[in-house]
Order: sequence, then C-alpha cells, then structure tokens
Amino acid sequence: MAEDAPNAAAEGTQPAPPEGSADAAPPASGAKAAEALLPSLSIWPPSQRTRDAVVRRLVQTLAAPSVLSQRYGAVPEPEAERAAAAVEAEAFAAASESAAGASPASVEEGIEVLQAYSKEVSRRLLELAKSRSAAAAAPAPEASAQESEESSAPAEAAASKE
Repeated sequence: MAEDAPNAAAEGTQPAPPEGSADAAPPASGAKAAEALLPSLSIWPPSQRTRDAVVRRLVQTLAAPSVLSQRYGAVPEPEAERAAAAVEAEAFAAASESAAGASPASVEEGIEVLQAYSKEVSRRLLELAKSRSAAAAAPAPEASAQESEESSAPAEAAASKE
C-alpha cells in the first residue's frame, strides 16, 4: 500500500480507504452531491447555438443529397434556409408550450421536452418535404393534360381542313 500512495499522488487521486474505515464516505452523501450539481445542468431550453445547429442540419437535409431529398426532391438552398428556420421555430414553440412556459423542474422533465422538440422537428420536416413534393407533382399532370390537348388541337384542325 505504501507503494500505491506515490502513484496515487502522481496521478492526482487519493487511494481508496479500506472498507470499514472511518474515512469511508456513506454512499448517500455522493448521491446528494450529484443532486446538488444537477440543477445547474439545464437541458431545456436549448441554447441559441444549439438551435442554430439544428437549423443548419435541416438545411443540409433538405438541400443536399439525403434520404429525404432523394425521396421527395431537393429544395433550393435559399428556400431550404427559410423553411428550416420556420420548422425549427414552430417546433420550439410547440415544445415550449408543452413545457407549460416554465423551465422543467428536473433533468428528466427537460429531457422529455427535448424529445418532444426533436419529434416535432422531424414531423414538421417530413410534412414540409411531402407537401412540397405533392405541390411539385400536382401541376405536372395538369400541364401534361394541357400539352396533350394543345398537341391534339393542331391535328384536329388539320383533319377538319381536309
């Protein structure tokens, strides 16, 4: 044990006291110390830096090649930036409402609100991609119907001249 002490001092740690000694701290005091530190840890609301990172990631998902953009089509970057900012702001507002406007009382409650925020961002992003894809696909059949009518009109006019 004498050999362990210099190593412990060199590492900046104390050797563990032998079991049953008076120096051994009860396990409950360690838990209380951890609880005292937890209130300083704030899960919700996320910092502005975190929210900005979410927006950047959404823009990347919409504009760059991704599973979402491959399935529903890529969004031009300026439009993606506006849409991503709106999606994030709406999701943040919805999650904040679910938190009852006040900061969650515990870390667990903060995690629940953060999970709700994440799900809301995902849901709104998917809705945006689907609606944009549906809007882009809807005019295409109408345009092709108009084109076929227009292309058949000269043929009909030629047939009527004969």
